[in-house]
Amino acid sequence: MSKRARIRGTRTPVAGLLARTAAATAALCILGGVGTAYAYWSSTGAGSGSAANTSMQTVTVDAFIAGDAPQTTLVPGGSAEVVLRATNPNPYAVTVYSIGANGTVTADASHPACSPSGVTFRPPAAPLTPAVTIQANSSVLLSLPNAASMSPTSPSVCQGAQFQVPVTLEVRK
Repeated sequence: MSKRARIRGTRTPVAGLLARTAAATAALCILGGVGTAYAYWSSTGAGSGSAANTSMQTVTVDAFIAGDAPQTTLVPGGSAEVVLRATNPNPYAVTVYSIGANGTVTADASHPACSPSGVTFRPPAAPLTPAVTIQANSSVLLSLPNAASMSPTSPSVCQGAQFQVPVTLEVRK
């Protein structure tokens, strides 16, 4: 038997069937993929939507308003609550995320000799827990227990003073 005949003789019908099956499977996958892609891209729908973007107005903070009074008073070596009234002028609710110190604590105008006052402000950790939400066009009273402290060496001329505690509120929509 020649060399050529032996090579032909090793070929079996199973090898040819396997090749035809692989080709047919590939063709079906390609055609099936095209059909699926066509169905996906040819679907239709209808709808409408709208959106508006406005700038957030500044949420204001007032330390004391008539009727807002702390439950504790500040004495040398002690601490007391800080009372804030936050007003939201926006047409949507905002959440107070954090309250931070924003300057030096000063005594009221009737106590000019109370400087330095020895009063410090310890803001609460952020984010505030529990969360405080200020509804649209309204205000809330925030009471921060033990947020103000007075040094034991504060001058006696500070007795009876009201202190201005400059703060910054970070609010989020």
